[in-house]
Amino acid sequence: MSIEITKVTARIGARVSGVDITKPLDQEQVTAIREALNAHKALVFDAGDLDDAGQQAFARQLGDLTTAHPTVGAVEGAPNVLPVDSERGRANHWHTDVTFVLNPPQASTLRSITIPPYGGETLIANAAAAYRDLPEPLRRLADTLWAEHTNDYDYAVPEEEIDEEKAAQRAQFTSIRYRTAHPVVRVHPLTGERGLFIGGFAQRIVGLSVGESRKILELLQAYVTRPENILRHRWAENELVLFDNRITQHYAIDNYDGQPRRLHRVTVAGDVPVGIEGKESYSIEGDASHYTPVAA
Repeated sequence: MSIEITKVTARIGARVSGVDITKPLDQEQVTAIREALNAHKALVFDAGDLDDAGQQAFARQLGDLTTAHPTVGAVEGAPNVLPVDSERGRANHWHTDVTFVLNPPQASTLRSITIPPYGGETLIANAAAAYRDLPEPLRRLADTLWAEHTNDYDYAVPEEEIDEEKAAQRAQFTSIRYRTAHPVVRVHPLTGERGLFIGGFAQRIVGLSVGESRKILELLQAYVTRPENILRHRWAENELVLFDNRITQHYAIDNYDGQPRRLHRVTVAGDVPVGIEGKESYSIEGDASHYTPVAA
């Protein structure tokens, strides 16, 4: 069968059919998937009876894998697989995966394990479309900015809502402190597209105060999360979503009344981000070499 790509929305997302991702792919299929990912930013596959080993094998065809996470534990016996489990906390904030390290993953795969009977969708936003939407004066400003990303912040959770369990989760997440400066406008290494590289881990604009930074980041973030830039994926059983972590953000909606929800994540190692002037991101604090190689 030939691979078929069916758009889900005008600006982001496509469903892929005509390929069995539970089996090894040939080079033509890998190229077609990579080209579709470049074009649509997020791809939805039927995962059939894919297991953890199969998910890792599929992702490895796109590049070297990272371990599950720099600070959070992996699925037992599968060091490259992160359990995205509602019982371990909920990532209901806009973010790009692991941007607090020098070279965040280039791509992420999420596979449905346990889905609630309603709710629990994943939103994925096109950061390149957001950049194109910027008025020219804002675009010129964004082109010059760098932002400091860190894993050491409170996710804007009021102190009265942090119980003992949440405090323990936060302590684990920040057990190694990372701070990295990335360009606010990142150039995609394969397509040359410019995208807003911000999200929840971006906490401060380099050279500005926290208060000033927050206003600018909120202004730019509003373009990322415009409804027309978003794929709202309602999970079904045995599905896998592949998204380009270099030029998207995502958000897991907490709208399923505390029912069980579990996905497994496997990520592909990425390159060091580059801004429009060719300058690379730089690390301020924290060594993530145990977590990810640097993609060529």
